[in-house]
Amino acid sequence: MSRNVRITLHPSFDVLAATTAARLITRLLDVQSERGEATVVLTGGSVGIATLKAVAESPARLAVDWSKVNFWFGDDRFVETASADRNAGQAAAALLDHIDVDPARVHLMAASDEVANLAAATADYTSQLAEAARLEWENDDDADSPQVPTVPRFDVLLLGLGPDAHIASLFPDLAGIRTQGVPVVAVNNSPKPPPLRVSLTLEAINSAQEIWIVAAGADKAAAVCLGLAGANPVQVPASGAHGVGKTLWLIDQDAAAKVPEQLMRRDS
Repeated sequence: MSRNVRITLHPSFDVLAATTAARLITRLLDVQSERGEATVVLTGGSVGIATLKAVAESPARLAVDWSKVNFWFGDDRFVETASADRNAGQAAAALLDHIDVDPARVHLMAASDEVANLAAATADYTSQLAEAARLEWENDDDADSPQVPTVPRFDVLLLGLGPDAHIASLFPDLAGIRTQGVPVVAVNNSPKPPPLRVSLTLEAINSAQEIWIVAAGADKAAAVCLGLAGANPVQVPASGAHGVGKTLWLIDQDAAAKVPEQLMRRDS
């Protein structure tokens, strides 16, 4: 396990969601204090959405200038806009509809009733990322790269975890987890319905300053163990997620049940 990987253990699902929400609020405040704005990549899933709901319910949320927070999504389902399967809709109901967010800063993956096909949705999100990265690069006097990056700076990138150890919509042994050289990939054959999805690639995910993998439940225990043990990312996508500055595994007791003690390193 690399040196920048830390584990935080929580007694229950509810405590995990509430604590992750508090941590996210604090992190956004710290980044805004340093840079004026902050960027977070959202995830779906039960814990991911519960975390967003806990943010919306926290009195501390009022300290964040939500009009200067940029929101992206790690993946979404290529279904109609109104579908309950959309991560975007779930995130809106849990948090985005309850804060003073600038709509121009909420970057959605296109729905199936908005573009012609999955390829168009993938191209659209690639373009959104590239434009944001270009503007950021042009306005950064301290930019250390002579080339415009393909994605903007992600301060915090949230990831859920599937029982099969998938992250975003990057599934074991499928093409998405193998894709390199592009920030966004079309997923045509997700083993978890719906089958059509758009996802950030592992390269784009790993550009984030901090990656937080949030998992709860006994059904995630084997995936957590394999991810922390450093298994091959093609078979265990979660093991390939590494933030530039820090990677946090935020898990409850049930999800940690199969993790050997020598792998447990608590975050300070």
